[in-house]
Amino acid sequence: MIYVALFILILTLIIGVPVPVSFMASCAWLIFFGGVDQVGYPASQLLPYGFNQMNSVSLIAIAMFILAGGIMERGKIAEKMIDIVDIFVGHIKGGLGIVAVVSCAVFGSICGAACATLSCIGAIMFPRLRAGGYPMGHACALMANASLLGLLIPPNATLIIFAWISGVSVLSCFLSTVGPGIITIILLSLVNVWLLRNNSEVFVVKKRTGKERLKLFKERGRLAIPALVMPVMVLGGIYGGVMTTTEASALAVLYCIPIGMWVYKGLNWRSLIGIVVEGSVTTGVIMVMLYSVSMLSRLYILEDLPGRVLHLFYSISTEPMIIMFMINVFLVLMGMLMDDISVVVLTTPILMPIITELGFNPVHYAAVVGVNTALGCITPPAAPVLYLSGRVGGAPINEIMKPALWFMVLCWVPVLIVTAYVPKVVLALPHFVLGVPW
Repeated sequence: MIYVALFILILTLIIGVPVPVSFMASCAWLIFFGGVDQVGYPASQLLPYGFNQMNSVSLIAIAMFILAGGIMERGKIAEKMIDIVDIFVGHIKGGLGIVAVVSCAVFGSICGAACATLSCIGAIMFPRLRAGGYPMGHACALMANASLLGLLIPPNATLIIFAWISGVSVLSCFLSTVGPGIITIILLSLVNVWLLRNNSEVFVVKKRTGKERLKLFKERGRLAIPALVMPVMVLGGIYGGVMTTTEASALAVLYCIPIGMWVYKGLNWRSLIGIVVEGSVTTGVIMVMLYSVSMLSRLYILEDLPGRVLHLFYSISTEPMIIMFMINVFLVLMGMLMDDISVVVLTTPILMPIITELGFNPVHYAAVVGVNTALGCITPPAAPVLYLSGRVGGAPINEIMKPALWFMVLCWVPVLIVTAYVPKVVLALPHFVLGVPW
């Protein structure tokens, strides 16, 4: 019966049924027809289990970071960050692309969402990139890839959900993706410069002298201080042990409101109410999905789905590294069909027991999940971030695909290989900060 339940789940997702409804449909089948004797499972046990799983303070952080991202987007906070980065790399051919990459990393470190990062930074950078002579296909591909840094540079909602499902420390999950995130920033910047090396239409500003750069830094830095304080405050609070992730997310919201409203004047009470409503709807959808998946994961365990998947892997190979390769392929394929959060909530209950059985560190696996779900967001046919970038930047998908493939092959594939097969890159920070074993 478990295979029928999986078929129902995949079919409903493919035909476009909302994710929570798809999960509940699969649940319903197992509730009525699951079990050894195919007599089903009592809903009276599953419903309280779902409520108990949802009783977690860490989930509040998801709602808060979604709200903070919306406020930053409307409050002109990100614009000041971009102006600072432009001082140092604006004179390089392709330097404007580096500005976009770094800005996405900084903004993503606060809001933790790829689409919010793309919408906000893209709205500011696309006009600049167009004026700078960048091919819009290239610009959209770059912004789509760079916005995924919000899923690697912590904090981010995907890893909060992973930690909630797996029982792994949220902070250790956050720290695990810092190394891959930094490598991705470097590779995206280098590949962007390499792709534009022979493009004569790309405009390069006159190289500034040290004195001019210092003067500009003082002018823009003064305006950017309120915006730059936020990532320092949020990330410093989390990693310094001063605040939990939930407390830091709430602080980000409380800080964003006065800064966006009275310092940068991009926000008013009416727009704030709209942001709260949009954030509430998004959070509600996520929470319904998490509730349904908590019951579905319980049913998967009762049906011994992880054991069956492990048996399938062992029938192909018993070598842990080969199985890790198969897990990566599986995660990428799932990411091609659905969004990052759906991939995490669906696959984590199935794969975590397998990861434990094979002897991999769960913190290491958290980084693998983070990189794979990010790659899935720009991999067709689903590729929601890639399509969103085309809409925001105004470029057709056929112009975006070629540079996007270059970024995938030269940036994301190497990062994925390093993350999966060089665990010390992933575990270095968790080890030194939290004492997580190598």
